[in-house]
Amino acid sequence: MYNSLLYQVHDGVATITLNRPDVFNAFNDEQSYELQDALKQAHKNTEVRVVVLTGAGKAFCSGQDLKAIADTTGKRDLSESLHKRYNPIIRAMRNLPKPIIARVNGVAAGAGCSLALAADLVVAAESAKFIEVFVNVGLVLDSGSSYFLPRLVGSARAFEMSTMASKVSAQQAYEWGMVNKVAPDAELDAAVAIYTDYYKAAPTKAIAMMKKMLNKSFHSDLDTMLDYEAYCQKIAGDSADYKEGVAAFNEKRKPNFTGN
Repeated sequence: MYNSLLYQVHDGVATITLNRPDVFNAFNDEQSYELQDALKQAHKNTEVRVVVLTGAGKAFCSGQDLKAIADTTGKRDLSESLHKRYNPIIRAMRNLPKPIIARVNGVAAGAGCSLALAADLVVAAESAKFIEVFVNVGLVLDSGSSYFLPRLVGSARAFEMSTMASKVSAQQAYEWGMVNKVAPDAELDAAVAIYTDYYKAAPTKAIAMMKKMLNKSFHSDLDTMLDYEAYCQKIAGDSADYKEGVAAFNEKRKPNFTGN
């Protein structure tokens, strides 16, 4: 289906694997457009209840493939590239009404780091590294890093990471709040499965609304969020999952949520 990534759906989980391992899954034009399409497929497929985003081989994603654009340096409109290639990916991730788990199996650099930060949950291998590498080629943060990074680690750490291209280990990223869980490399899949097993059986509709609520909270005041909570709670209260949750509680059994 794709040339630069793999897309697989199994038991409610869509796994999207960036598949250019020979260049550490760096983005060329094709891979960026294929990722946009894969996220659309995951959005449309009602069988998909959680998405895993990862990389093939030893890396998660090393950012833009600079060799792929070497002949266009100084000629390529980087603003246009962001608007057409990277920004739609980040927007699609944040607007996807399903949890996205970044399975960071190696280096996440530049736009690859941005990609990880835009996920809802990050599970990293012990060997993984996070690097905002843009400054090394005289560029600035993009693909959402200027938004997500300071919110996760604070302004001082974000400034240092951004302006010095500091390598941050998986453990340090966990301590700074960039990562939800760090696992030994050999146990990465098992650590991810803890989350996918939960979310594929969870009340999908409520989780989708909570993702939207948390996004909205970044640019809203308390009164706005209180009103929005009431609006969303009415929708959740009319759902089949709410009725099933209450019934299961009263019957002292595990609920069977369907996402409706």
